[in-house]
Amino acid sequence: MELHKPDHLISLASSAVLVSVDVNVWSATKQDRIISNEVTASKNADKSAGRYVKNLLADHPRHKAIVNYRQTIYNWVKRRTYRWNNSQDLLPSVDMPKFKQEYHGHQAAFNTLLGDFILAYDSIVSDMAFKQGDMFDRNDYPAKEQLVSKFGVQLFVSEVPMSDFRCGIASDIAEDLFATYSQQAQEIVSHVMVEQQSRFIEVMKSISHCCGVDDIGIDDNTGETKTKKRKIYDTTILKAKEMCDTFKGFNLSGDPELEQARASLEKALSGVTAEDIRESDAVRHAVKEDIDDILGKFSSFKCV
Repeated sequence: MELHKPDHLISLASSAVLVSVDVNVWSATKQDRIISNEVTASKNADKSAGRYVKNLLADHPRHKAIVNYRQTIYNWVKRRTYRWNNSQDLLPSVDMPKFKQEYHGHQAAFNTLLGDFILAYDSIVSDMAFKQGDMFDRNDYPAKEQLVSKFGVQLFVSEVPMSDFRCGIASDIAEDLFATYSQQAQEIVSHVMVEQQSRFIEVMKSISHCCGVDDIGIDDNTGETKTKKRKIYDTTILKAKEMCDTFKGFNLSGDPELEQARASLEKALSGVTAEDIRESDAVRHAVKEDIDDILGKFSSFKCV
């Protein structure tokens, strides 16, 4: 009995890769059993009723900057990819060059923050001797050589699995496996498609909103309503154009409405920059009108 792969999984394997970005940061915390015992004893509690964890660097800005940048990297990966499982994310193959370029930029920024922290480390530890008071223990702080190994950013890339299940098993088991396999793959594809539409709608609504104006009151002299143009950012237009490029080669179900909307948005933004929209009322009006037309025309987008 041959268990074949569903067609949509084959398209996933040929049009995307799996990526994960691991960011390691020294937590700079340590449980102190002596203090924990002192606290529980003072409260007439069992030793196992609580524990005291020392913040070894007392939220020093240089260390905190690295911790915060770890979250920046995780947020970037989430924006750039689609969820695959608990440890890997799905990245369209067409986005791989841009993704790697941005990854190297984040890696360099992380290493810069790390270098600043390592350079000041000895001074920071000396300062902690005063801030930690009687809790300070120099043995809690690794040597610089050991410390560096506790930080790092690493990118892992792998292919989407294409296992061809060929087993001499009973037909009922094979059918059950196939049904489960097919359902799981379809759920992933459906999730990606919904997420694509959601991101596409979000960026179009953002541009449409930014191309509008706000009423700021009545002109005392003319009696006319005064308006103020909303801000339009370069990053928003760039994001929309990047989506057009990505979805052109990454439409897993071949959804014709998604492709028509993508092509329409690509046409609406062709040769248009954020500066053009800021400087020209005609361009601003035309872009808003085109995008509002896209949002109102395609039925499948209305229910996302």
